[in-house]
This record gives sequence, structure tokens and C-alpha cells, in this order.
Amino acid sequence: MEGSPGVRKGAWSEEEDILLRKCIEKYGEGKWRQVPLKAGLNRCRKSCRLRWLNYLCPNIKRGEFTSDEVDLIIKMHKLLGNRQRNLYIQA
Repeated sequence: MEGSPGVRKGAWSEEEDILLRKCIEKYGEGKWRQVPLKAGLNRCRKSCRLRWLNYLCPNIKRGEFTSDEVDLIIKMHKLLGNRQRNLYIQA
């Protein structure tokens, strides 16, 4: 299955990251279908969403876990197991 013609693929540039950040700051997260148009990006909505959630979102903690965080993860896993939930832990 081919992607939409003219939609850019591959690595994101710093300019594209800036456009995406400004768009999210102005309009907020969600309604990803409209983000590429409003941001002036030649990317698909899925690419914009994944770029934001995996690399640019300031609420996502990156790096090593503290010992307290590891303990909490172990306790929550004992309590909930491997159930998939839409849980977001914000720092």
C-alpha cells in the first residue's frame, strides 16, 4: 500500500519540529488529522502524532528511572499485572 503522494517521509528537520511544537502550543494535542495542515507540514497525521509523543512532548520523562520510580512500577505491576490501559503518568 502506497502513502499519499507528495507526503514527506524520513528524518524530521529542526524546522519541522519547530512548526509542530508551535502548532501544538497554539491548538493543543488531538485532532491529529488537522495538525499537518495547520502546522504547514507536508507530513501525514500519524507521523506528526508519533513525532510529538515519542520525541517532542515535554511531559514525557526520558532517561533512567529513580529507585522510587522502579519501586512504584513493581508495585503497580503486582497490583495490575500486564493489563493494557491508557494510563499516562505525567511528571
